[in-house]
Amino acid sequence: MTRPSYPAARRADVSDVLHGTPVPDPYRWLEEPASAEVADWLAAQAKLFGEAELAGRERFRGRVAELLKSGSIGVPAWRGERRFFMRRTPEQEHSVLYVVDADGAERALLDPMALDPSGLTTLDTWQPDKEGRLLAYQISVGGDEESKLYVMDVGTGEIVEGPIDRCRYSPVAWLPGGERFYYVRRLAPELVPQDEEQYHRRVYLHTVGASPDDDVLIFGEGLEKTNYYGVSVSRDGSWLTISASRGTAPRNDLWLADLREGDIAAPALVTVQEGVDAQTGLHFGRDGRLYVFTDRDAPRARVCVTTPDRPGYESWRDLLPEDPEAVLSDYAILDDLDEPIMLAGWTRHAISEITIHRLETGERIGSVPTPGIGTIGGISERPEGGHEAWFGYTDNTTPPTIQRFDARTGETTLWAASPGTVDVPPVKTEHLVYPSADGAEVHLLVISPVDRDGPRPTILNGYGGFGISMTPGYSASVLSWVEAGGVYAIAQLRGGGEQGEEWHRDGMLANKQNTFRDFEAAAEFLIAEGVTTPEMLGISGGSNGGLLVGAALTRRPDLFAAVVCSAPLLDMIRYEKFGLGATWNVEYGSADDPEEFGWLWAYSPYHHVKEGVDYPATLFTVFASDTRVHPLHAWKTAAALQHATSGERPILLRNEAEAGHGARAVSKSVELAADQLAFFATHLGLKL
Repeated sequence: MTRPSYPAARRADVSDVLHGTPVPDPYRWLEEPASAEVADWLAAQAKLFGEAELAGRERFRGRVAELLKSGSIGVPAWRGERRFFMRRTPEQEHSVLYVVDADGAERALLDPMALDPSGLTTLDTWQPDKEGRLLAYQISVGGDEESKLYVMDVGTGEIVEGPIDRCRYSPVAWLPGGERFYYVRRLAPELVPQDEEQYHRRVYLHTVGASPDDDVLIFGEGLEKTNYYGVSVSRDGSWLTISASRGTAPRNDLWLADLREGDIAAPALVTVQEGVDAQTGLHFGRDGRLYVFTDRDAPRARVCVTTPDRPGYESWRDLLPEDPEAVLSDYAILDDLDEPIMLAGWTRHAISEITIHRLETGERIGSVPTPGIGTIGGISERPEGGHEAWFGYTDNTTPPTIQRFDARTGETTLWAASPGTVDVPPVKTEHLVYPSADGAEVHLLVISPVDRDGPRPTILNGYGGFGISMTPGYSASVLSWVEAGGVYAIAQLRGGGEQGEEWHRDGMLANKQNTFRDFEAAAEFLIAEGVTTPEMLGISGGSNGGLLVGAALTRRPDLFAAVVCSAPLLDMIRYEKFGLGATWNVEYGSADDPEEFGWLWAYSPYHHVKEGVDYPATLFTVFASDTRVHPLHAWKTAAALQHATSGERPILLRNEAEAGHGARAVSKSVELAADQLAFFATHLGLKL
């Protein structure tokens, strides 16, 4: 291997002094993507990546594409006489929204490729009205996630509203009749300070067909600029719920209003919780009870009951108490039975299960049969009640399916499968436990060939942030890697949600380095167990997982041979200034605060690149339209590593245009996966 000739990157004498600490930033000029200097540097990086020899790229491209021909299927949403669901057939670039009418006839309602044959338009979210006659949906272009909202007449397909802009991440809460809805929209750019256009959300009441300029402001004036708002209206239209959380904080304030009394344009909001360090949501039962889903005094979550006229904490009574081991994730009520029941979805060490309980008392009376040891997503019932529930299911070798549970018979049957037929390779999945540096028990999923023997090239993946759980699921990339002879491991690190909210908080803010220690301990465990060796071990992560592998790369470069770091946060001193960074200071801390600066400064990967270190082969993959995590994090750190590394292993940058942080066309996913797997194969010694 010969050391690459890296593009010239000017090292500027730029430094800040924060809380008495000098903070050098020699590549700050890379924060200006519109400059000619940055454009030239990116072009040179693209040339370098294009010339890289990546073993097996064509093989991986073909196999990932083939395994993605499984397609996908989504859980149905029932409204009136219609049901709505998403499905992607083997040849489709994007999932399509379908509707099934009262007569059983199915038709495509929204096809992103019909809207834009280039494949750059994505369907971000959708919400039918309560009667199933109108559909609010949001689309964005090129991966920027800047959703525009439209309303469609479901019967005719006619667009009756839109576009309404500034609706990124907006919930839509329809009132009965489909004439009005509550929703969330950002203020116009000219009304907010410069560089704050991504913030300043408000809750509005909108009348279909009227100008959004005439929307009625309902909530949000004068509150925290980074607040996200949730809004919902009960099935019968009687109750409005509004929640507010500062950025991605694991807590929310919560209010409700009785819409039967007073003006829907000026609802009389009653506080359910405010200033409480907990997350809580409400469901208004058809039986008149108020169901409270909360992690207040219950890090693994519980369901309480009260009545809408007494919504405060002092009136809550446990229905489903906190489980000492499993995390409560979802529930559904089936009441068209002699004895109404509640279905409760749980994850036990990230493996899903559903239990059955008497609705009146919460007593457990059974469990729902599930297809295997995997992940259940979204238990759905008919809004008007019934005896059936639907839920998604997937595992490491099973493409998404929809299962139907009939409470009258107690049976679970396959309702709908992903439409494609694929040859899934046989793999072995092990659920292991290992000790972290402080003795904490961490769980690890290891997917490998059935006949695994001796150490093999291994990819270790993790996330460890925002309370997000790493659960089993069908992955064309993982299966392609394991089929080729490699091992793929997924660590359930602190910072995630696999063990509940306490597990999350043990890996955030001042505790963030627990996440990194858990990840490094996973690597050491895999090596000690003979699964792999440092020369055959690679690490992979994206977004917050990109921060994870960036920290591991700079903390323990001796432990890994290759790194794929995707859409990462890496400059943790300036991250709040770009993208949606200011909404994450509740997860990481802020450099403006002296104590929190200390946390960030202790691990910020960009600032911990040291000259003269033989760094692992590293591939940064970033996306030009990413409005969540700006590509500058990877640009600056790639430049720093190319300057600093003493070895011959390459530091490469893959900068993709017209793609963003989230949804993308299948063909773009195939190309990205092929490049990442081929990079690992080349530098971990996978024999193809």
